Amino acid sequence: NTRYLAMRLHEGSTYLFLGKMGENSFWPEMTSPEIAEVGAAKICPVYSLTAGISSKIIAKFVRAALAVGLPEDPIPADILAKERLCSLAYALENIHFPHDSEALERAKKRLVYEELFVLQTALGLLKHKRRSSTGITVTDDCRAEFIAAMPFELTGAQRRAIGECMTDLQSGRVMNRLLQGDVGSGKTAVAAALCFVLAKNGYQAALMAPTELLAEQHFHSLTALFEPFGISCVLLTGSKTKKQKEQIKQQLASGQAQVAVGTHALLTGDVTFGRLGLVITDEQHRFGVAQRAQLAAKGGQPHTLVMSATPIPRTLGLMLYGDLDLSVLDEYPRGRKPIATYCVPSSYHARVYRYIQKHLDDGRQGYLVCPLVAESETVDTASAEEFFDNLSREAFAGYRLGLLHGKLPAKEKEKVMRAFQDGTVQLLICTTVIEVGIDVPNAAIMVIENAERFGLSQLHQLRGRIGRGPYDSTCILISDSRAERLKVLCSTTDGFQIADEDLKLRGVGDFLGRRQHGLPEFKIADLSNDLTLMKEVRKTVAALVEEDPRLGRSDHAALKKEVIALYRKMNDN
Repeated sequence: NTRYLAMRLHEGSTYLFLGKMGENSFWPEMTSPEIAEVGAAKICPVYSLTAGISSKIIAKFVRAALAVGLPEDPIPADILAKERLCSLAYALENIHFPHDSEALERAKKRLVYEELFVLQTALGLLKHKRRSSTGITVTDDCRAEFIAAMPFELTGAQRRAIGECMTDLQSGRVMNRLLQGDVGSGKTAVAAALCFVLAKNGYQAALMAPTELLAEQHFHSLTALFEPFGISCVLLTGSKTKKQKEQIKQQLASGQAQVAVGTHALLTGDVTFGRLGLVITDEQHRFGVAQRAQLAAKGGQPHTLVMSATPIPRTLGLMLYGDLDLSVLDEYPRGRKPIATYCVPSSYHARVYRYIQKHLDDGRQGYLVCPLVAESETVDTASAEEFFDNLSREAFAGYRLGLLHGKLPAKEKEKVMRAFQDGTVQLLICTTVIEVGIDVPNAAIMVIENAERFGLSQLHQLRGRIGRGPYDSTCILISDSRAERLKVLCSTTDGFQIADEDLKLRGVGDFLGRRQHGLPEFKIADLSNDLTLMKEVRKTVAALVEEDPRLGRSDHAALKKEVIALYRKMNDN
């Protein structure tokens, strides 16, 4: 019913048709297509659509919006000129309705630069503000006393990290430092040394962990280290009774308790400190930016240390933690044995089970990790519940098995983990709930089912649950996939090398997960491709922040507005 379209088509010419193909069995059919002659075709945007909305309708609204007026350009004119970037008006016009491919690329580059520029400015201003603030100054550097009394020798990396932190603590500025170390590299020992120094200088320290189990482990470790020095350590978690919580809160408020270890319970409004000088968050990727700040707000500009066992490539770390200084633990404590890792197909199950049985018969314990909690009708993948039922009746009848996954009630999870820690459970069949904070030195064997369903960094984190004692340890990846990436796990135990490979294979979005460590999601920037540009942006931002740390210049007004809006988003995350 649109004969005028046929009048536009000329024999001998070639055309592009955009539309939905029909199901006519006699000839190709397309209803109401968009038509353009090859050579004269324009680059058209593809929008995410919903029912009743077409790309044409969105394009119409976009044109109307562009005609109404544009916001002020957050990138100052001198930087636009220096970086040879197009104006905001040109970028918005050509990202939606590009004149040609070259105009589209110029628009993309400018908008990517803007996203990175605003974020880096926000982080740069935070870092500058914290550095310029007068922090709690430590006068007595008593770390040597504590280090000499430790039951093991610190690595060179641990001593270096403690030294970097001490420089911050004595500088008169607030410390904001990320301590990044592979699984088993000894981050807790560094945290303990700093807590000791603060306590000896008359201040309190707080260490927040993401789970009760991990908080308890930290509490017991620190209590054993601090008792000989008379330093008081308390544990505050959600499972404590009301009476216990009140008593602990009183000890913190009065300053009687010098070191507080806890979970999110430390963040509640009625928890106050007498003289909080140091805040430590463990497994930082489990907390948002706002939670980190919420705990720090309980003191008068306390020093902050965030710890992460998730190896992140340095360039990406600069992006995620641009407001923090970085210390890296790149050595293992003496006596820590490497974990032998093998990848085998599912046809090896019988042999693998015999190998596990040998370890259990020798008095060791082990993990069998599954990607799913329960059996799925849509995914042909091993589930923890299914394995537990089958193995209890068959291959491991007569052995003491435990089942652990995220859907169990909290009390049940605690019960199972305590049974595994005290040796009552020999083989723990579980999901990735054991990825963080499980420390059982007697565990020496781990089997990971359907290993291809996990990221490399996650597999490395899981593997880190074994090899924590004096025994030779083995990790077996079971997969019928011939994915080359699993060979990386078998060839190295270097978490940073594994993280580099993981980033290359999965891209930044999948590597970080949805939360992106508290940062807002990018609209157009992609760190997989834009890391080089990000480094250039950082240099430009560093100079800008040094020159105008309050963004008070008139040509920085639009940038300041964008930065404030970004802070709100970061706090929401």
